[in-house]
Amino acid sequence: MSRYNDPAPGSIRRWVILGIGSLNFVISMFYRVSTAMISPALVDLGLTSSQLSDLAAAFYYAFAAAQIPVGMALDRLGARLTIFILSFAAIGGAILFAVGQTPKQLILARVILGIGMSGNFMVVLTLLAAWFPVDRFASLSGVVVAVGALGNLLAATPLAVLNLLVGWRASFLIFAGLNTAVVIVFLLIVRDHPSGRTPVVLRSRSLLSGLAHVTGMYSYWAISVSSFVRYGYFAALQSLWFAPFLIYGLGFSEIAAGNAILSLGVGYMVGLPLSGIVSDRVVRSRKVVVLCNMIAYTVITSLFIWWNRSIPMWCVLSSFFLLGLTSAPGQILYAHMKELLPPTMVAQAMTSVNLFTILGVGVMTHLLGAVVVGDPSHLTDPEQFRMLWLVGVVCLVSVSLVYSFVPDSTALKRQ
Repeated sequence: MSRYNDPAPGSIRRWVILGIGSLNFVISMFYRVSTAMISPALVDLGLTSSQLSDLAAAFYYAFAAAQIPVGMALDRLGARLTIFILSFAAIGGAILFAVGQTPKQLILARVILGIGMSGNFMVVLTLLAAWFPVDRFASLSGVVVAVGALGNLLAATPLAVLNLLVGWRASFLIFAGLNTAVVIVFLLIVRDHPSGRTPVVLRSRSLLSGLAHVTGMYSYWAISVSSFVRYGYFAALQSLWFAPFLIYGLGFSEIAAGNAILSLGVGYMVGLPLSGIVSDRVVRSRKVVVLCNMIAYTVITSLFIWWNRSIPMWCVLSSFFLLGLTSAPGQILYAHMKELLPPTMVAQAMTSVNLFTILGVGVMTHLLGAVVVGDPSHLTDPEQFRMLWLVGVVCLVSVSLVYSFVPDSTALKRQ
């Protein structure tokens, strides 16, 4: 039994909320990376490489731009009403993408879809804060992200098979239908807070005053930039740069490279709930867990600088697993920010951090692309990829120093 104030002891509903909220997040993760698998079909429609990049990035930039309004809506309208409103954009964007004929229509559909998916993760975190005691937040939010990672898997082989069976347009219509069903169940089951625990709403401030308070804090900027680099660098490597490094730089086969990247993903999925449990129950600290992981993340990244073509496979697999493990605990940064602010600003705090987390993916991808000179297929020596690791080490060291001045959360230390 938790030693902390439990808002809903013995509740079965909160576990169902956790399940349906996680499923909703799976759909969001699917849409994030779904264009990669169907890119050959999109090329057949006449999209250029530049337009394909715009198509993929449009989702993230729209997603990021929606974070501040989503935070305000969650704090004032609640999770159910926020999801209800966003679901129109989510389902409409998926349908528009399925029927789009021109590059502009498809990019517009991705923008609308990004807005519609922008609240799925933050809604779950807001509900976790309302329904569970504080010493379960980091571990349960880690479970949500680990489950959400299944969306990436759905956007790989399952989407490829579905594309072969019914085509990519029908595939997106199917997922629009699935999204509709999940939203309906969500609205039927979810309540914004346990019975008898009506939250206190801050009414004396304007919509923007809370945002001004958050952005005036050093801790907000330190935590946000840490999340920007932590997830942005990891996602840029996972989604783009690790494959060329392994295949062209180290001379691995596609299967061997795939195994290494799979090991990275497994480490990430294990690290999410594990780091949450350590933070919640073992060391009872947000800052200690984040800093230790950031330091380990930096050390492992620095080892890649010295790799050559004689590196054994076991070393690659174990290094990738550990990199995924140590880069994972982003949800603890959300918990840390949440616990530095009053309960009336929980959602706004977390969505403000999430804005930088999502922006980090696009910016770090472009940054790493700028430091690697030439066509990746022509880079046949691991030394030619060295700038990827040097930039990563510099960025990780810098944000670790910035984060080290943030005061630790005291929520877990209160009896």
